[in-house]
Amino acid sequence: MRASTRREFVAGPAGRIECAVDAPEDEPRGAALVAHPHPLFGGTLDNKVAQTLARTFVDLGYEAWRPNFRGVGQSEGKHDAGNGEVEDLLSVYKRISSEKMVLAGFSFGAAMQAKLARRVAAERIVLVGVAVVGREVPPVPAGTLVIHGELDTTVPLAAVLDWARPQGLEVAVVPGADHFFHRKLQELRDLIKANWQSGK
Repeated sequence: MRASTRREFVAGPAGRIECAVDAPEDEPRGAALVAHPHPLFGGTLDNKVAQTLARTFVDLGYEAWRPNFRGVGQSEGKHDAGNGEVEDLLSVYKRISSEKMVLAGFSFGAAMQAKLARRVAAERIVLVGVAVVGREVPPVPAGTLVIHGELDTTVPLAAVLDWARPQGLEVAVVPGADHFFHRKLQELRDLIKANWQSGK
C-alpha cells in the first residue's frame, strides 16, 4: 500500500511540535502515534525503527503520526528528561482525535508511550526495545505487544523480562536482533502484522 507523507505542526506546552504524517491511500481505520528514541542520542522522527513502525501501521490501514520531541528538528522547547515529552505526546494524541488509536514507540519513545498509556485510551500498544534501564517505566495494559532484540546490549533482554514478568506480559524476541534491529526491520514488520491478523 502506497502512502503519502505530509508535515503537520501541533501546539504543545513548550511550543510547536513538528510531526510527519503518513497516510494510507484509502480511508484510515484509525491513527497510530509513533514515538522516536532518545533525543540526546540522535533520536528523531526519521529514525529507521520509528519509520518502520509508521510504514507498518500504514500498511495496516492507519494514519501514522511521528512527532519530533521538544528540541528536535523543528519542534520547539528543550529536552525535559522524559517529563515534558509525555506532555508532547499527549498534545499530539489530542490533536489526532481518532476513535481508534494505537500507541507505538521505540526505546525511549516506548518508555514515554508506557507513561502516556496510563492517561489515555488506546486500541492497542506496541513497544519496541522499551528503555527500562535507568528510568521508571510503569506497567502497561494487558495485550500490549512488547518486542525486543535477542542481542540488545543497550537495553538487555534480561532487564525487559524483569520488567515484564511481574505483569504477566509476553515479550516477543527477535532472534539475532540488536537494539536498532539492523537487518531485522522486515522481521519487525512481519511480527507486528502477524499480531494484528491474529487479533491478539
